[in-house]
Amino acid sequence: MIDMFEKEDPVISEEEAAQYDRQIRLWGLDAQKRLRGSRVLLAGLGGLGAEVAKNLILAGVKGLTLLDHEKVTEESCRAQFLVPVKARGQNRALASLERGQNLNPMVEVRADPDRVEDKPDDFFLKYDAVCLTGCSRDLMVRVDQLCSKHNIKVFCGDVYGYYGYMFCNLGKEHKYVEEKLKLVKPTGNSNDGPEAKKAKVDPNETTMVKKTASFCALKEALEVDWTTEKAKAGMKRTPVDYFMLHVLLKFRTDKGRAPDPQSYPEDSRLLRQIRDDVLEALAVSADLLNDDFISYCFSEMSPVCAVVGGVLGQEVVKALSQRDPPHRNFFFFDGRKGNGVVDYFGPN
Repeated sequence: MIDMFEKEDPVISEEEAAQYDRQIRLWGLDAQKRLRGSRVLLAGLGGLGAEVAKNLILAGVKGLTLLDHEKVTEESCRAQFLVPVKARGQNRALASLERGQNLNPMVEVRADPDRVEDKPDDFFLKYDAVCLTGCSRDLMVRVDQLCSKHNIKVFCGDVYGYYGYMFCNLGKEHKYVEEKLKLVKPTGNSNDGPEAKKAKVDPNETTMVKKTASFCALKEALEVDWTTEKAKAGMKRTPVDYFMLHVLLKFRTDKGRAPDPQSYPEDSRLLRQIRDDVLEALAVSADLLNDDFISYCFSEMSPVCAVVGGVLGQEVVKALSQRDPPHRNFFFFDGRKGNGVVDYFGPN
């Protein structure tokens, strides 16, 4: 795993320096070097996966593996811009390879048509970061637990109609640097008064500050005991999207897919039933999540994929480059309101 305090960063060639000139000026050469030395696994090449792939390829990781066993369908073509329309019926990962590679020839883009569920544990250990989109809860928990033991960064995300989310686990001690405005020592003498003696911010000069953030595992974040006083106290700051995520993950577990517009009546009834069962099992109010959400969680919407994919891709870039504060641990997006919410579920 890349560590800015221990491992030597890769060398950036002149050609790469020219290619990533804007990014280097934005977040620095050292951050770009760390990013350039990273390999990422991206599982799930739906609309969200395509957005994440685009952002990582353009950012300039060393290698990106596209993993997906699904076939290209008419529905997937509407939100997935990496697959040609003529590729209908082909494997989504293989169909996404050419356009993905053309985005940035300096990145090693590979396609794997296997099922992510069938991959052995050691397969995931070849990467610096693993990003799972459109995956089941059991798979995400399994991969998260495995990667956490080997200091591999894990990201999860999905889009359900107007709703989207991402989760990241960067380990117990994720080190990063943050750019801060530099404080300038006072130059006045003792007769200039107390204000002159205070340090002031120089808007023209910055300094890099090393920091550490701690993350909890996905299993821990999803298994909060809402009957405890601590959890009850945090209920007000917990977005309803968190409980909606439980419902949608249970739906995917039961049906092996996301809600389908072609099965709207049946899926709507099932969502309503799952909502009631999930809220009861979590021991929270049945009024917490009304029926309105059901009409807005069907299909992958391109604008929502773009927003959530932009956030998710940027979080991967920040984590690998070890530059700037990361989200902790969830990001939820509600396309009806056009806003995102960040929430943190830390260790008990």
